[in-house]
Amino acid sequence: MQALWDKLKTTLEMIKFEHTLFALPFAFLGAILAANGLPTWQQVVWITVAMVGARSAAMTFNRIVDRDVDAANPRTANREIPSGKLSIGFAWAFLYVSIGVFLLASYSLNWLTFALSPVALIVVLGYSYAKRFTAFAHVFLGLALAISPSAAWIAVRGSLDEEVPLLLSLMVLMWTAGFDVLYACQDSDFDRKAGLHSIPARFGIARSLWIARLFHFQAFIVLLLLYLASGLGWPALVGVGIVAALLVYQHTLVKANDLTRLNAAFFTTNAFVSVILLASFGTAVFLPK
Repeated sequence: MQALWDKLKTTLEMIKFEHTLFALPFAFLGAILAANGLPTWQQVVWITVAMVGARSAAMTFNRIVDRDVDAANPRTANREIPSGKLSIGFAWAFLYVSIGVFLLASYSLNWLTFALSPVALIVVLGYSYAKRFTAFAHVFLGLALAISPSAAWIAVRGSLDEEVPLLLSLMVLMWTAGFDVLYACQDSDFDRKAGLHSIPARFGIARSLWIARLFHFQAFIVLLLLYLASGLGWPALVGVGIVAALLVYQHTLVKANDLTRLNAAFFTTNAFVSVILLASFGTAVFLPK
């Protein structure tokens, strides 16, 4: 039993389970906007379970698919599978369980959520192959995370009947693509030598920083459109302003000739964006319009 627990703990470390916080608040916000208030507790529970299952499946599959690439990259060679800390067999078993949990949660929400669950799986699992074919793999990652608010809207309403969840999803896509371009800068040389595709590997770090800024500027514009389309009050506008400031601050930390503060830019600032939007837009839902 202890051995099983140790393997499970290693698996959770491998998929960086705590980073589920990046996407989960977006799902909660999508649910709150769809309900125009609080969703039912059953909806909250199953949305949470679905998000955990989908992200666990996506990250585990990514580590399985990339195990040879990770082993060849000095930055990632110590990851759990290439280093031998976790067997490939246990990783596959965890993947299947995660997919099963996601499908069960989708089935427990409503028929449309369940009907669309295979599409969501194709997107979140398919991202792992994107960098083998296109430099814009970052957009595929953005799409994988962007599913969450619209999916949560469908989970609550049983339909996708307004532009609000689509705008929120588009904002998440652009935001994610931007920070993933930044993160990929540290592997640009390796990706180029290994024949993998990324914006930094194709365009170089200096140009990639401008591309990341463009993605984040687009995210800000879409966020502003979301605020206008939602008709929510001042807390939502405050959230837009804070997120804009965080995006600008993130880009001051990273320079073409100095990537030493990249982790601070990636983990410190991005960890707050989804929480700030959940708090600001979520609060505004409960205020008189």
